[in-house]
Amino acid sequence: MPTTPLRNHLITRSQNPADLLNGATRLFGGSIAASPLAELRGGDHELRGVAAHDFAVGYFVSPLDVRVASTEGRVRGSYFVNIGVSGAISASCGGLRATLDEVTAGIANPGDTQELRPLRGRTTRFLGLRIDAALVDQEFAALTGRPPVATVRFDFRLDLARPKGRAVRLLVRSLLEQLDSEDPLFQHPELRRSQLRCLVTALLLAQPHSHTGELCDGPRPGHPRPLRAALAFIEANLTEHISLGAIAVAAGCGTRTLSSAFRDRLGLSPMSYVRNLRLDRIREDILASSDPVGTIAYRWGVSHLGRFAAQYRDRFAELPSETAARR
Repeated sequence: MPTTPLRNHLITRSQNPADLLNGATRLFGGSIAASPLAELRGGDHELRGVAAHDFAVGYFVSPLDVRVASTEGRVRGSYFVNIGVSGAISASCGGLRATLDEVTAGIANPGDTQELRPLRGRTTRFLGLRIDAALVDQEFAALTGRPPVATVRFDFRLDLARPKGRAVRLLVRSLLEQLDSEDPLFQHPELRRSQLRCLVTALLLAQPHSHTGELCDGPRPGHPRPLRAALAFIEANLTEHISLGAIAVAAGCGTRTLSSAFRDRLGLSPMSYVRNLRLDRIREDILASSDPVGTIAYRWGVSHLGRFAAQYRDRFAELPSETAARR
C-alpha cells in the first residue's frame, strides 16, 4: 500500500479522539456509529478519506479501541473491508476474530458490529472501505444472471497473501492510486466506479460467502416461471405459516419439481430458503427497532423461539439477544 494513502484528502488530524470518531461518521455517511471501547486516549489521530454515493474509503491513524456498529436498519446497508497498512489490529465481528495487518483483511457484512483494538495499544494505520450492498448485488447479478435471493454474507477473514487475496489487494492499491492521482481523467466518477466494480467482482470470486456455490457454473438464464411464482408467494406471505405444499400450489407444480428447481437454481431447499429469508428480515428488524426479540420473531411467523434462536445462531454466529444488545 502507499506510505500515506489519500494524501490529498485530509479530513482531520487531532489530539482529540472524538474528532476521529466524528470524522468517520461523516465519511461513511452516517451508516455507522463509532464509539470507544475504553477511555478516550490522546495521541495522534488522523483520518483521510474520499466518499461517493455507493462507496467510501478512509485511512485511519490511531491507537484507539473502537466499536463500529451499523445504523442503517431496514436499508440493505453496507459492507466494510478493513486492511492494515502498518501495525496490527485485533478484530472481532459476530463472534469471529482475526488479527488484521498487511496480509489479513476483515470483511463485515450489512448489520454487523465490529470491535477493533490495536495490539498492545500502539498506533496503527489501516484502511476502511465501505461498499454499498446494492453494488454487491449488482455485480453478483452480472456474474450469475440473477440477483442474490438473500444478502451475500462474506466470511470474515480475508487472506491477502494467497493468490486470490493478492488480486483484491492489488485492486485496492489501484483504487487508492487513482484517488490520489492529480490527473483529471482519474477523477471522473464513472472511471472510479469502474475500478470499484472490478474490486467488488474480485471479492465475490476470491472470498468465500453464502452464495459462493452459485458462482461456480457462471452466468445462467433467469428463473423459470414456476420458481418466480414460488419466490413471489414466499415474499408475500413471509409473516405467515408457509408449507411446502402451499408453495407448490402457488408455483403450479409438484413438490418434487419445486424442490429440484430450488436446489438447482438456488442451492437449497424451499423451506431452507424460507427460513433464511425470514431470519434475514428478523435481523434487520432487531437492529432497526427497540421491540423485544420475541415480538419481532412472532411478527415474522416464528412459532418456536428456542428453535429460532438456534437457527439464528447458526446463520449469524450470534444469538438474537446479542444482536439486540448492540442497538
